[in-house]
Amino acid sequence: MVQASLASFLVSLNWLPEKLNPVIRPLMESIKKEENEQLQRASAEHLVRLLEQCVHRQMSPNPKVLRNLVAFLCSDAAFTPHVEREPTENSVEETLQRQQRHNSVATAPSLLHTPGKFEGILTLANMQKSAERAVLRRTNSVMARKNSIQGATPADVPAEDMQYMADDETQRTNEIQRRGATIALSYAASYLGASLPEKLPSLWEMAFEPLRKNGKQNAEEKIVDPAAANQDELAQQLVTGLQLLEVIGPNLHPQLYSKVEEVLPALCITLDHGYTAVRHMAARCIGMLCKLLTAPSMALLLGDVLGKVGASHADIQRQGAIEAIACAIENLGLGLVPYIVFLVVPMLGRMSDTNEAVRLLATHCFASLVRLMPLDGGIQEPLNLPAHLEARRGEEKHVLEQLMNAKHADNFQLSIPINAQLRSYQQEGVNWLAFLNKYKLHGILCDDMGLGKTLQSICILAQDHFLREQAYKETGRPDSKPLPSLVVCPPTLTGHWVYEVEKFVSTKYLNPLHYTGPPTERIKLQGRARRHNLIVASYDIVRNDIDFFGAIRWNYCILDEGHIIKNGRTKLARAIKQLRANHRLILTGTPIQNNVLDLWSLFDFLMPGFLGTEKQFVARYSRPILQSRDAKSSSKEQEAGVLAMESLHRQVLPFLLRRMKDDVLQDLPPKIIQDYYCELSPLQVQLYEDFAKSRAKQAVDDSVVGTSDENINVHATSHVFQALQYLRKVCNHPKLVLNTHHPEYERIMHSLQQNNTPLSDISHAAKLRSLKQLLFDCGIGTAGQAEQEQVVHAHRALIFCQLKSMLDIVERDLLKTHMSSVSYLRLDGSVPPGQRHALVQRFNDDPSIDVLLLTTQVGGLGLNLTGADTVIFVEHDWNPMKDLQAMDRAHRIGQKKVVNVYRLITRGTLEEKIMGLQKFKLTIANTVITQENSSLQTMGTDQLLDLFTLDQDWAKTTDCSGSSSSSRSIRGLLETLPELWDSSKYDSEYDLSCFLSTLKPK
Repeated sequence: MVQASLASFLVSLNWLPEKLNPVIRPLMESIKKEENEQLQRASAEHLVRLLEQCVHRQMSPNPKVLRNLVAFLCSDAAFTPHVEREPTENSVEETLQRQQRHNSVATAPSLLHTPGKFEGILTLANMQKSAERAVLRRTNSVMARKNSIQGATPADVPAEDMQYMADDETQRTNEIQRRGATIALSYAASYLGASLPEKLPSLWEMAFEPLRKNGKQNAEEKIVDPAAANQDELAQQLVTGLQLLEVIGPNLHPQLYSKVEEVLPALCITLDHGYTAVRHMAARCIGMLCKLLTAPSMALLLGDVLGKVGASHADIQRQGAIEAIACAIENLGLGLVPYIVFLVVPMLGRMSDTNEAVRLLATHCFASLVRLMPLDGGIQEPLNLPAHLEARRGEEKHVLEQLMNAKHADNFQLSIPINAQLRSYQQEGVNWLAFLNKYKLHGILCDDMGLGKTLQSICILAQDHFLREQAYKETGRPDSKPLPSLVVCPPTLTGHWVYEVEKFVSTKYLNPLHYTGPPTERIKLQGRARRHNLIVASYDIVRNDIDFFGAIRWNYCILDEGHIIKNGRTKLARAIKQLRANHRLILTGTPIQNNVLDLWSLFDFLMPGFLGTEKQFVARYSRPILQSRDAKSSSKEQEAGVLAMESLHRQVLPFLLRRMKDDVLQDLPPKIIQDYYCELSPLQVQLYEDFAKSRAKQAVDDSVVGTSDENINVHATSHVFQALQYLRKVCNHPKLVLNTHHPEYERIMHSLQQNNTPLSDISHAAKLRSLKQLLFDCGIGTAGQAEQEQVVHAHRALIFCQLKSMLDIVERDLLKTHMSSVSYLRLDGSVPPGQRHALVQRFNDDPSIDVLLLTTQVGGLGLNLTGADTVIFVEHDWNPMKDLQAMDRAHRIGQKKVVNVYRLITRGTLEEKIMGLQKFKLTIANTVITQENSSLQTMGTDQLLDLFTLDQDWAKTTDCSGSSSSSRSIRGLLETLPELWDSSKYDSEYDLSCFLSTLKPK
């Protein structure tokens, strides 16, 4: 740097020796290697002044110096692509393996787009790699800190990681070199101003001559296939020139803009170039010029470039055009708002492109446009647009209005008979679905439960099949050829869907096939599938037969209760996302059940890439939103959370339609939710208190107190879950925990025998006593009623339990033993899916059936049970949305009576505390769709331990608004609690047989 300072001093004095090498060399070395940007900038500026002083020298060094600077500029292959270098096949795989080796949490890696020498989109690959690189950087920094703490030596580091670090150092060197050249060349353009072409003609020629030659060649003769002729050198010259233009363009004097504008047509032609790297650089230059020369550049983009987007016969043209649009969107930012109306519809069309790279980048572009859409109208209209673009404005703006507000969707008249009178809000829903259909968009119909989502989707499904068949008869075009549609739903609803389709639409328009049964039966149905244009199947069957379903191109694919795929890592979700369909629609009353990450998985099915990769979504939305909810979050984190929520709201709003019962159904009777408190029996109190004195309780204390977000282990999680499960069963019925493995079994059974009270006596179960009284209060099974009397009671009840074993106890120990006059049906997992709809219909049609016993897992989704007006929850789900879904089986269209919902809660136990903390009575928030469900994530360690103790002050009421502790150390341990009552987990991971042995006193 000392030599560079001396050289700068000589340049400042305008005193140059005859031999310039001693002056130029240190300045060039500083530009190439100096890590300090200020010192590097000083050397670059003095080098430019030296070049100016050498303009009139007889043996001017300027051309050679400029060539070297341009070489420095293009040395960073991560920034300036090299056409000769074909991406290695295993480079992406190695990156992902390195990431998985470092990651402590197993996540599904995102598949990166890997462009080739002639085919692909580099901008898309760079976007994806930047996200992966950020993850690797964070992981490497954590590993470096860990190694330094543990005293790791270089020998401890794997060889491939050493190579990665060496590559990272090489990349850093190239970045410094590129930065120095960028500073020097940018300063040359701004410092020399309008005289740049005269003073540095070689620089001007390097930037523009390759572009002119390419444009002239392609305009005069047929484009040479680069794969057939070795044109690597010419292509690399073009890449170099375009890179130089991108750097000096923003710094050019306004008097030179007209010269730059002259090359716009040549840039547009270059978007069709056979080399991926050339198309990439041409797109970047167009993006730069859209910001520098907005009016002429946007006229080109909205005219010729958009024309290439529709070139269905040429993948290369579409790739170049969509890449140019992506670069323009990135460069213009808010400046793009006046032009959004012209870009929305073309991007919609490309989101279903046959070329994966075009499809993914178009989806990304559309996502960026959606974020800016609400700003449209707040900025003045663009100036100097050609007349044909001005004429398009009104039509395109109408599309934008429909996209942003479903109420503005054009009224859609059904041309086929529907055996139902659509309510006004249902017609609006059909209008919205028709808008999505017209522009090949996909969406989520998330109306409140019971508003007729099935009917609305049947309307658009039948209409589209009819129109498609008519169009094919008239034109015979392949894109109008009739295709079958698929409805995927929980097994309980498959029969219901077939019934609803046959009820509302003639088989002339929709001929459904109920695809169910054992594998041998399903193989037979596959042969009959061609005779039907609609197949209805359950999620599990689609997963098991994905080879059959995945091989078919569907017209519509409708996921009823689509939140089932909210966990994108499950085999079920992965199978569903293999389905190929022209139109994809999700029906759900609760699109967000636990956190906003649920939404990412749904959109990954609808429009892959619209919300980015899962890692990008977590970084951009999920993590800021969760951090802002932390009681210890700073004001900056809270602000970031609000901004992330607003941004997510804007992005998904056009593809979600949600209406609430209170808003659209003025005639629907109210729903009243009441907590019915039960006092524990002496036996339950004894079991609860014995647990508090046991070794199991001590183990839970040790696990919880010693657990933090950074140190969550499976052993601690298992302890907590087993303890919660045990206490929950104690609250339900002692019979669920008292078996030969229980240390107190013999003593308690001996005591019961002495008192002549069997364990099955309802006096030992607080909830059974309360349930009996509650049914009496409803007029069901009134004491003294003759068994032979067939009475239609004023009220009919749905009784929900979480566990099938608890349902057995209610049926055997209460209804059969003490309320034999009560007529009932039962619906749980033991009822074959094909018979469930008939059972539901029998209950609704026969008012003499008093009670329907259900498990929440089977009976809580999608069923229409308006024959009942009383809903009783014997057990509760950690996820309040599941109980809300269950109670709305009765509170929906067709219900004429007030619906009373009773929740049986044992006083003073973990049930009362959890129900208070969960804020069960959720309100709908104006954020994304619904308010994020309150969860146990806000519980502190002290609150968690409090769950395992019996509240002796039973008269005390619990504040149902819940509380939020400042302690968050147990957050990670509890994140999975909303799914805690999944019975499959109890049968395996959280089996209590071993846990019971730890219940001995300390």
